[in-house]
Amino acid sequence: MSTDETTNEASTDTESKCGGSEATPDTDSESKCGGSTSESSGSKCGGSTDDSDEEEVGATVDDFDADPGQLVAVGLGPGQPEGMTDRAKTALANAEHIVGYTTYVELLPDEITDSAEDIYDTPMCGEVSRTEEAIDRALAGNDVAIIGSGDPNVYALAGLALEIIESKGATATMLDFEVVPGVPAAQSCAARVGAPLVNDTVSISLSDHLTDMPTIESRLHAAAKEGFTIAIYNPWSRKRRDNYEKCCEILLEHRDPDTPVGVVHAAGREDEEVEIVELRDLPELGETDLVDMTTTLLIGNEETYVWDDRMVTPRGYETKYDY
Repeated sequence: MSTDETTNEASTDTESKCGGSEATPDTDSESKCGGSTSESSGSKCGGSTDDSDEEEVGATVDDFDADPGQLVAVGLGPGQPEGMTDRAKTALANAEHIVGYTTYVELLPDEITDSAEDIYDTPMCGEVSRTEEAIDRALAGNDVAIIGSGDPNVYALAGLALEIIESKGATATMLDFEVVPGVPAAQSCAARVGAPLVNDTVSISLSDHLTDMPTIESRLHAAAKEGFTIAIYNPWSRKRRDNYEKCCEILLEHRDPDTPVGVVHAAGREDEEVEIVELRDLPELGETDLVDMTTTLLIGNEETYVWDDRMVTPRGYETKYDY
């Protein structure tokens, strides 16, 4: 996920594909499919926001007269079209409407965007309103795909979609709700540096605005102490640089400074960069372009080593077999 908070350039009311209207993004607006969304003045991802501005679900299933369409949560994988599964491509080709975070929409191949009847995107931190929009469109009778990078079940919106469907009095069966998996970032990035994740692995997001830092620190301590290989998602953002520094401190407390670390920036995208460094080098990388919200860090365990410019974490076969 990128830290770029792309602004919505719409400045006038536009006709909805579902019969409603979309107002300017700085005001309360009626959902294109009958629900209402409230855009708060502060960022949900680190800015100051009054609790009273939290997004609330608007329309319920009783507000829609049409026969429901289908809602599919589609994982795009690492980003490039060839990294998408055939199942994901088919789901997107069959969708009438596509809903997603602006950066992810921009990753879609032209043949997908050109064939869709409508594409609805929002900047970062519009997770709830974006997901409700997708659900409302499906309840209004459209076949809708809500997209995300990686896999819909890894720091993504599949669970949120089910929660909102339930809160509206609808059911997953009613919408023929389906999850189309994609290759998660940890796996995509691991493939770039060798075989670091073939043993027990823990994934942790450092910039998860839904989880407080003490909880994240506790998870890091436990994972590092117990010797797991660790995949760090979203390691650095402008508003959470202290999280990265604390992460490095915790890792160095439990792991040897020469522990191999795979650093993969923007896997599968045009600006991809890949390096294998030692854990002692990690703190100084925080102020470089290599580490940001599109980067995944792969922290080796005590047995991980580097061979032929590749990270290797032994699975344990050598203790049972001769080779």
